[in-house]
Amino acid sequence: MSEVKFYYGDSVPLEMHKVRIVQKLNLVPIERRLEAINEAGNNTFLLKNCDVFMDMLTDSGVNAMSDKQLAAMMEADDSYAGSATFTKLEDKIKEIFGMKYFLPAHQGRACENILSQAYVKQGDIIPMNYHFTTTKAHITLNGGTIEEIIIDEGLKTTSNHPFKGNLDIAKLRGLINKHGAEKIAYVRLEAGTNLVGGQPISLDNMLEVRNVCDEFGIILVFDASLLADNLYFIKNREEKYKDMSIREITRIIADLSDIIYFSARKLGCARGGGICTNSHEVYMKLREYITLYEGFLTYGGMSVREIEALAVGLEETMDEDMINQGPQFISYMVEKLDKSGVPVITPPGGLGAHLNAMEFVDHIPQKQYPAGALASALYLISGVRGMERGTISEQRDADGNEHFANMELLRLAMPRRVFTLSQVNYAIDRIKWLYENRKLIGGLTFVDEPKMLRFFFGRLAPVSNWQSELVSKFKRDFGDSL
Repeated sequence: MSEVKFYYGDSVPLEMHKVRIVQKLNLVPIERRLEAINEAGNNTFLLKNCDVFMDMLTDSGVNAMSDKQLAAMMEADDSYAGSATFTKLEDKIKEIFGMKYFLPAHQGRACENILSQAYVKQGDIIPMNYHFTTTKAHITLNGGTIEEIIIDEGLKTTSNHPFKGNLDIAKLRGLINKHGAEKIAYVRLEAGTNLVGGQPISLDNMLEVRNVCDEFGIILVFDASLLADNLYFIKNREEKYKDMSIREITRIIADLSDIIYFSARKLGCARGGGICTNSHEVYMKLREYITLYEGFLTYGGMSVREIEALAVGLEETMDEDMINQGPQFISYMVEKLDKSGVPVITPPGGLGAHLNAMEFVDHIPQKQYPAGALASALYLISGVRGMERGTISEQRDADGNEHFANMELLRLAMPRRVFTLSQVNYAIDRIKWLYENRKLIGGLTFVDEPKMLRFFFGRLAPVSNWQSELVSKFKRDFGDSL
């Protein structure tokens, strides 16, 4: 998306692409939405897509592919070993990241599993700017403990700090001094911290972390799944890098990292994932895990068509007109909601707009899962499917006690090149109405609670008759409108 000035009226994000393939959407009546959310146990993950109007659950695997990606998929070399398709992707990794070695995997969490098995042992500590759900699960399964040492500003819901995803350097040094460098398996940095509003990390902060890791001989691991958005923010918010190209910034980040891993369901707008490194020792340590868990070293659980699409998608990630579409649409949505008094995470980050459920439904106690309740309510009155990023996304401790999240967020993901501005405006309209009627929303309680990753397939029920009351108010205000 380019900086285009409108002569009449307010400037709005201008798409630098045209739509050539469309998919029909359904907006089912509110009566059906009430049935659907209860059939799904008030878990938006369990909704059937035929009942969803705008799917803002995630950006993983649902970004729109380009014409060049689709065309490339027809050139795939199906060879089990020695595939020319894999060589094409490997060469693109070397070109963009400058990494000698690439190990493919079927998606990002597969990379997390392999890295945890290879590097995490009982009693190890993994400092990071913030955890992701599957990252934490893999580390704890292997006996490690995560330490979230994001800067204090990162946990403030409203702020003007441009890089709330930065890691606190003083806290990192404190952890090393307290436990010793030998207890630190590695330091993990995440681009666009997912669970605290898609907030970016600055390049200067990465340089500082690298210096500490060099001082103590600690491996630096970079989760680049949300790299595209983070690149946009570095170029637009970090003054000293504004004249650098996206490709140049990417290379600096890669040179700072001992290991890069990513989900191609986010980075590259394809499917799959992988681990990159310049270390022959790391490559040799990880390659057997790839073959054991994922597949042979030239496909790693991906189809060759996905590999072709990823090679093109990574190249397209170097195009600022491509990577700025998501952040600009998100900024538009956040600013519209913020001006209307709806509590949102600021400044606008990547990945999606994030509603602050702790304030939106401040009458719901955290033990009744306010972010989950808000997700259920928003789907009910709009057909918009978002994702709970709060206490449901955490897990209980070893004694069965609830671990309350630092933030209670409803994430409304913005898949790249998928939604039109009129659809975004529809979502804004329904959110504003819901905020005006927020006192009608009640809490949730678990009726089926898995021990791990419960946000994926746990089921909950309303604590009262609040859903029916919300439907009645909707009908009074909207009549027969959907």
